[in-house]
Amino acid sequence: MEPVKRELRMYPDPQTLSAAAAEELGAFLETTASERGRCIVALAGGRTPRPVYERLAADPRIPWPQVVVFWGDERYVPPDDPRSNARMAYEALLGRVPIPPENVYPMPTRFEQPDEAARAYESVLRAAFCDPPRFDLVLLGMGADGHVASLFPGSPALLETERWVVAVRVTADPPVRLTLTLPVINRARRVDVLVTGAEKREAVRRALVEPPDPWSCPAGGVHPEGGLLVWWVDRAAAGGIPQTQRE
Repeated sequence: MEPVKRELRMYPDPQTLSAAAAEELGAFLETTASERGRCIVALAGGRTPRPVYERLAADPRIPWPQVVVFWGDERYVPPDDPRSNARMAYEALLGRVPIPPENVYPMPTRFEQPDEAARAYESVLRAAFCDPPRFDLVLLGMGADGHVASLFPGSPALLETERWVVAVRVTADPPVRLTLTLPVINRARRVDVLVTGAEKREAVRRALVEPPDPWSCPAGGVHPEGGLLVWWVDRAAAGGIPQTQRE
């Protein structure tokens, strides 16, 4: 495949960033659904995507019956737990739009063993895609340590080349999670990384300025093959990017 196309978008504050990202992503969902018949998305958890979801919920352009939703990762907690990525997405977006229930595939957290849940979700992906999955859009946040989805620095999951979904233990609350693997993320047609806050400045610099080192900064390993990679960064998070690399 051709090399990835990377774009950097910088905004003065999180509110302006969220508005711009939601405007562009809404247009992408509309166009992709129109051209391909459906748009398959993997949602992110965390705080940064929430205001984007809330804006997308109010976007009249999006043909929700043609949108299919998966998740990039999930905390291994019940669906009604406040920490659940699925719960956040339903509150901010999915529960407010006319998307058919059969188009929504949250990661399961009901299995006694998290690895069983990971394999079950991989089976769902295999049924939906038949071949290795290629999402139209993967949304990601990024932690101050450079983690994306639930791929944390030093995690054995970063070395995975065969599995699409794995269970992981991480140095965060809650410690058990499910996550898509980098090979799946990097097959997406488009990946958007949403980052705000000065505490993430160093991770942004490492991901965008230094040579890629996914083991210590997993965000640096996000390079969708033949796809588009868009970084949405506010001024506080962009502080470590040299002026010559800012567009």
